[in-house]
Amino acid sequence: MSINRPVATALAAALCLLTAACGDSSDSDTASGTTTEAAASRTGYPVTLKNCGRSETFRKAPSRVVLMNGASVAEVSTLLALGLQDRIVANQQTYGMSDVTGRAAAIKALPTGDVKLNDAYDIPREAMLGLRPDLVLSTTSYGFDEKNGFATRDQLKAVGANSYVSPQGCDQDTSKMTVADSYTLLRDMGKVFNVTEKAEKLIAASEKNIAAVSAKIKTETKTPKVMVLFSNMSMGGNDFSSVVAKGIYNDILAKAGGSNAFENASKTSFADLSKEKVAATDVDALVVIGYNDPNPAAYAKKLLKEFPQWPAARNNTYVTLSDSMYLGPSNDLAVEKIAKALHPDAF
Repeated sequence: MSINRPVATALAAALCLLTAACGDSSDSDTASGTTTEAAASRTGYPVTLKNCGRSETFRKAPSRVVLMNGASVAEVSTLLALGLQDRIVANQQTYGMSDVTGRAAAIKALPTGDVKLNDAYDIPREAMLGLRPDLVLSTTSYGFDEKNGFATRDQLKAVGANSYVSPQGCDQDTSKMTVADSYTLLRDMGKVFNVTEKAEKLIAASEKNIAAVSAKIKTETKTPKVMVLFSNMSMGGNDFSSVVAKGIYNDILAKAGGSNAFENASKTSFADLSKEKVAATDVDALVVIGYNDPNPAAYAKKLLKEFPQWPAARNNTYVTLSDSMYLGPSNDLAVEKIAKALHPDAF
């Protein structure tokens, strides 16, 4: 099956327009769009973030947070990881599953604000303003675009609400996204909510896990070619329009000792490929991302049967993942699971 056109449009805007960054005062974060100017008082406030060319000043921790859909769970997962679920008054993000035990249920339990969504499956302007938010989070600037029927950042500011676009989302092109952007999101939310210590602990734990994987596979000489795609999803005209070409996925693959078999198939985050192109490419392993798909493993097995010439098919090498493969606090889980599939003898 394939998702319907409005959902595909929303996903394309968030992921494949793809999906510049927002962070601390390091040189790398400054170059990608965000700096932190002040956290001077004992309470940690005020805090000012420069986000997509705007200054957002927080004088206290937000208590009425709204999360735009954006076909993402990056922002809601980050807030949950930081223990901030009680600050959320409306969440529209869900994958229907998670690589973290209990997270999908925790997301499902969050309030939605009882909002009637628009054709882009997100919160229209009047409904947004009616929620009386003090912080609105969006994966990309698409969520603040007036022509899409959304409240703009200026309109939100006029009613006392801060806004934030996640790393690499300023120009809606997340093709350059890396795991470091997940850490930037954690750090920024740590500063906004005055839980910096918690954010840094999460980052340190992730870095430690990824380093442990790197240590185990450092003697491996082969770099398997991996096909990454979303299961049962169509976003273009060809048979394979949800195949990943660029973005955080490639950084995760590299850390797991693999490479993207279709990295050069598109200049943006997603490639729209014919069946012939897919069949003619050597694929050593599949990574299938389940987006509201209850059985991504069935989709993986179907592909392996359809392309028996792949080394992946001969060796039955595939991995199913969900939120850990995208921007968010759990990229280390994806790195570990993929590495174990690509280099089983190292573990």
